[in-house]
Amino acid sequence: MADRRGGAAPPRVVAPRLRTLPALERAIPKCEACPRLRAHCAEVAGVRRRAYADETYWGRPVPGFGDPAARLLVVGLAPAAHGANRTGRMFTGDRSGDFLFAALHRAGLANQPTSLRRADGLALSGVFISAAARCAPPGNALLPDEAARCRPWLTRELALLPNLRVAVSLGRVGHDAFLRAVGLAPRDFPWAHGAEHALPGAPRHLVGSFHVSQQNTFTGRLTPPMLDAIFERAKALAGRR
Repeated sequence: MADRRGGAAPPRVVAPRLRTLPALERAIPKCEACPRLRAHCAEVAGVRRRAYADETYWGRPVPGFGDPAARLLVVGLAPAAHGANRTGRMFTGDRSGDFLFAALHRAGLANQPTSLRRADGLALSGVFISAAARCAPPGNALLPDEAARCRPWLTRELALLPNLRVAVSLGRVGHDAFLRAVGLAPRDFPWAHGAEHALPGAPRHLVGSFHVSQQNTFTGRLTPPMLDAIFERAKALAGRR
């Protein structure tokens, strides 16, 4: 789909028309709204990392995934260049994902503690994973206009998850993206690790956490017990034991 100038139409034109999560999952990888991000993802997929030289990278925008009946939403930053941009599934195939899925498994929200590829048997129960952006940004730095163009995908995703009660934001970018996606101002709900906010709509609660990036997990800024406490609190707010 193109706009009058011949470029790709922004996702807000497409997203509101999609009535099911499978339709959304099929549409997101076709998005071409952000030329800088698309060029970067394609370049990474072409050059590849030596460890994955024999693999075919996904190299396209990455949809969210998880339990359609989820009460709990996890919102991250964006696909990792050699993680989800390679595997095609959020947080799959990188060390940040290793840390996250191990915690979800301990919390009883995932059937296994690791996720290496899309068809590895991972199943989430009661949780859905999404992100502020669907493309890997250079240097993990997402530009404001790119975040705005990507936001309609998250807004529609939330509308198609009717049972959500709690959102867990991994880092400030995911926190702000979620709030804007539900029409709220981030300045009214400050981010901090462990911060909780009651929201006027659905989901009814927002819990902040440090991101599961290696910068945080390797330095001890975020430890497994700290993330376990976040998910235990989120489960309690969601009414799930």
